[in-house]
Amino acid sequence: MKQAFLRRWSLLSVALSVCVMLAATQANAQRVAETDTEKVLAYNATDPYENWNRKVYRFNDTLDRWFLKPVAQTYRTVTPDFVDRGITNFFGNINEVRNFINSVLQLKGESAVVAAGRFTYNTVFGLAGFFDVATAFDLPARPEDFGQTLGYWGVGSGPYLVVPLLGPSTPRRLGAYATDLLVFPSLWDNVDSPDNYYARSVQLIDQRADLIPAESFISGDSYTFVRNAYLQRREFLINDGKVVEDPFASGDDEDFMLEDF
Repeated sequence: MKQAFLRRWSLLSVALSVCVMLAATQANAQRVAETDTEKVLAYNATDPYENWNRKVYRFNDTLDRWFLKPVAQTYRTVTPDFVDRGITNFFGNINEVRNFINSVLQLKGESAVVAAGRFTYNTVFGLAGFFDVATAFDLPARPEDFGQTLGYWGVGSGPYLVVPLLGPSTPRRLGAYATDLLVFPSLWDNVDSPDNYYARSVQLIDQRADLIPAESFISGDSYTFVRNAYLQRREFLINDGKVVEDPFASGDDEDFMLEDF
């Protein structure tokens, strides 16, 4: 157990150094096709730390343009489409463990069954997840993370934050991300070093490559677009498609200090 915990911390450090999650595209990571530009532009978001966020956004964007995006573009060029889809499916299958755990914590029995079914079908019949056969059996993915779990139980998101290297986030999502990565059981625990570092690097590059088409959706001020798209997407996921106003948007943010972050 101790070795697994230490390995997760080591893995997090590598992930932070390898992956510059571009703020200008991460907001569309889940579903590029679902991006509605008009709704994004019209979304009303509270951003009390905009000055800080814009500086970090520019930092992330610069690193991405000079490092991660060129690597991702090369990856898209040399990787056949079916292999690219297979790699994305494979890592998505690993996430079904996270989806199952958080579905249970949210008392969503049907979603938990779907996550377990998807993992079983794709692992057994889809060559360890390389092929998404579960969707063909009418079991589409239902992404769940600990941030959604906290939101389900009434924990507020806190203000919008752009985190160095990781991009768009909120205090709730940031803490939940660490919980998903470091606390909950994961198939990554069974991968020894340095293989886990290589696999994580491939996963991050594959994800960045999949985000490249989403850049065409960005219009106007890219910072504002990404902020609105990210918050709108998180609201959509937490409320299972029922978009409601975030209680934090009322402006009750004076007690939150950036230094606490």
